[in-house]
Amino acid sequence: MGRLIARRPVVRVTPAGSRSRPDSIAVEEPLELRVDGKPLAVTMRTPGHDVELAHGFLHTEGVIGNAEEIRDARYCDSRDDEGRNTYNVLDLGLAPGVPAPVTGVERNFYTTSSCGVCGKASLDAVRTKTRHSPAADDVTIRYDVLATLPDALRARQQVFDRTGGLHAAGLFTPAGELLVVREDVGRHNAVDKVVGWALLNGRIPARGLILIVSGRTSFELAQKAVMAGIPILGAVSAPSSLAIDLAAESGLTLAGFIRNGNLNLYSHPERVNVEDAEVHTTYRS
Repeated sequence: MGRLIARRPVVRVTPAGSRSRPDSIAVEEPLELRVDGKPLAVTMRTPGHDVELAHGFLHTEGVIGNAEEIRDARYCDSRDDEGRNTYNVLDLGLAPGVPAPVTGVERNFYTTSSCGVCGKASLDAVRTKTRHSPAADDVTIRYDVLATLPDALRARQQVFDRTGGLHAAGLFTPAGELLVVREDVGRHNAVDKVVGWALLNGRIPARGLILIVSGRTSFELAQKAVMAGIPILGAVSAPSSLAIDLAAESGLTLAGFIRNGNLNLYSHPERVNVEDAEVHTTYRS
């Protein structure tokens, strides 16, 4: 975990007094993504799984559809003040015949919750851009299995245990089997890393799988799930209004507030077998 965790001094204050001690902190560093040598985007991320992050980012932004459309990925010669490679610049070469990204593609390719939303135009852009719509996916999951997945994800957050400062995303089967978990200071980066893993392992479109995230669900995270063909997205916290709208229009089952055996279903609840469970359902048609 050398580049994942840093040590910094902290003054711990309690009713019993204060004392100085070192603390474990989640590392945050910039990653510049280039395509065929041309700068494309800069994202602040936790180092590690950068190739997965790059593949997932390009896929969820509609630049590539499969791993074969990337010819190679290599770190550029980026040096710090002491002459060491920072591994903070990653260049991806597109395979012959793959169109270059359009001018201006960046982290907020469609929109993010931090830069404002475009409304209906954004929904239309995602729906027409995705190659793997989840709408026809007939996967189902038992309510009692779905309710346990955030805890299963939390149990695998090794860096969070040390720092308390990372988001996580994980892909599960309907039986509750965890396929992959990734952590990052950015929730969108954690999802991109998971999608990149799926892309590199031949699991895109991610039919029949469930994506669980550790925080809230923004429009951007719902967008990424739709772009990857993931039929069910669940979170321990709340979704945004536009995330719900996108999920409802795109055929994505969106679950939120999955805590203590309870959950809310905001769109396409038919994929969750509630049996005799008393589940509060909010559904937008």
